[in-house]
Amino acid sequence: MARTLTINGTRHKVDLPDEVPLLWVLRDELGLTGTKYGCGVAACGACTVHVDGVAMRSCQLPLGSVDGAVTTIEGLGTPGAMAAIQNAWVEHQVAQCGYCQSGQIMQAAALLADTPQPSDDDIDAAMQGNLCRCATYPRIRAAIHSAAAKMKEA
Repeated sequence: MARTLTINGTRHKVDLPDEVPLLWVLRDELGLTGTKYGCGVAACGACTVHVDGVAMRSCQLPLGSVDGAVTTIEGLGTPGAMAAIQNAWVEHQVAQCGYCQSGQIMQAAALLADTPQPSDDDIDAAMQGNLCRCATYPRIRAAIHSAAAKMKEA
């Protein structure tokens, strides 16, 4: 069934079955490869995107259930400028292998949108479903605190 999706502010017409996971629409149909495939069962968070500002696992979100504007890592920030959370990621050298980072950043961005000054407990609770094989969790927490402080100043 043909449908129109708004992804990163751009409307896209896709003609795929309703059961196709959003992840594969993004990666294979639209060429937005920043969203990663990790586990395929919504347990690792590598595929995290926002749907109307809510962090969701795109590997388990059927196309037919997408109801709202989708933001991927490519749509975070503004053209030519990274979002505060992305800058904090670089500043704190969070990424090692980098595979999970787009999902981590998208989850952190959703947290900061809901909780502008999160505590360590808030961060741990929000980020617990995003796994990092390199175990950069202390740097992830530091980057989130740093982004929160910069966003408060702005």
